Amino acid sequence: MALASLAALLLAAGYAVLCAVRPFAPCRKCTGTGVRLTRRDKVKLCRRCHGQRYRLRLGRRLLNTGRAIHHAGTRRPHRYDTDEEITPWP
Repeated sequence: MALASLAALLLAAGYAVLCAVRPFAPCRKCTGTGVRLTRRDKVKLCRRCHGQRYRLRLGRRLLNTGRAIHHAGTRRPHRYDTDEEITPWP
């Protein structure tokens, strides 16, 4: 049981490092070409990657969403947050 938990933890850590080092992966729909062939041999841009050939990895997308939620939920320090006494008038 401990060995399986350790293996899962190492796998998750490896994927986190991969997402940090290489956040983009080749598009699976167009296999990284950016274009798709239609039935009439017409070339169209891939709808999934919009012709850019790469997609953002799921782990990186989760990391970006977590950062955005944290940024939106934390309060920035106010300029009056000091030890000085604040008076309501100038």
